[in-house]
Amino acid sequence: MTTPRILCVSFSPIHQDSRVLRQLTVLKDFGEVTTVGYGEAPCDASFHIRIPDTASSLPQTVGGVARLALRRHRAVELKAPGEQAVLAEATASGPYNLVVANDARALPLAFAAAQGAPVYVDMHEWAMSENSSNLAWRLLVGPYMDALCRRYLPQAAAVTTVGQEISRLYATRYGIAQPTLVRNAGPFQELTPASLQPGAIRLVHAGMAVPKRNIESLIDATLLLDERFTLDLYLVPVDTDSYINSLKSRARGSTRIRFHDPVATVDLPRALNQYDIGVYLLPIKSLNHRLMLPNKFFDFIQARLGVIFGPSVETDRLITRFGVGEVARGWEAKDLVAVLEHLSDEDIARFKSAAHVAAFDLSSDSDVKVQHDVLSTILRRH
Repeated sequence: MTTPRILCVSFSPIHQDSRVLRQLTVLKDFGEVTTVGYGEAPCDASFHIRIPDTASSLPQTVGGVARLALRRHRAVELKAPGEQAVLAEATASGPYNLVVANDARALPLAFAAAQGAPVYVDMHEWAMSENSSNLAWRLLVGPYMDALCRRYLPQAAAVTTVGQEISRLYATRYGIAQPTLVRNAGPFQELTPASLQPGAIRLVHAGMAVPKRNIESLIDATLLLDERFTLDLYLVPVDTDSYINSLKSRARGSTRIRFHDPVATVDLPRALNQYDIGVYLLPIKSLNHRLMLPNKFFDFIQARLGVIFGPSVETDRLITRFGVGEVARGWEAKDLVAVLEHLSDEDIARFKSAAHVAAFDLSSDSDVKVQHDVLSTILRRH
């Protein structure tokens, strides 16, 4: 039997994109995988077509932007610098038995390269709201993402996405079968909850050092809390260290707030295991924020931590269902303080124990089976 050939398209640095990397570990079980994306070749790819780092996935010319503004979306497809840079090579590298498109912006290139082969689409979030805090995105790019979804999703052999509410939205808006859930969870970790330390409650946060992540509120809350509370931050710098330096200034030299170098994704749960509670307060400024189900939630669970998050639909549901923590009433420092200052050692121990029980269900191990089933069905039918 001939080994199936699979093309995986993602306008991201795939070697650093944890969701696509997990996807590749499944795809390689089904055939020989060629990737199209920014940056160096990911380890599970047999071949890699690299998009130049400076080649945008969206139109950059005056004419291209004008066509977006005029809603001439068909005229924009495959015209962005990133698409133009790899279109000929991606198409010539076929034929393929299966093409995988990651997110809406990958759809035109994926379908062009497929040349009639089935296309499996993984929608990481709600496409139209990916960057909706940006006015240009709302006016120009969001409608283009909507047009791509409207044209291509009904043609897809299968669609997956990250959460229940987003799945319902895709089904309702685009008239497709409800997409299957593949969450942003990481692999199951063989860990146990760390013992509590008398008189200490160890808070932790890990993630990108980006102002919109509201890390300031975590620092302000810790300064308001009593001496039992410490906050450790594992932050990944973006562009420069200036934002991290501003956070250090905000911490006012407190010995209860500590900044650490970032930890590789695969090592993060083990590094966080020594703490008690993972904290995150992301203000809701878009539909994707309201429906978020971020990597760090699953990292905290694999680390066997309790979790305190600001309110959002999907994380609220899981926190309540599995009993792994509490939901703050809002996203300000005072909201986090209101939850934390009333927690007992028994509460924290209960949250950590619940995270231990839920760790397998909230790992990518269960999602891998879902992807295997989706891919098996597609390849069997075609």
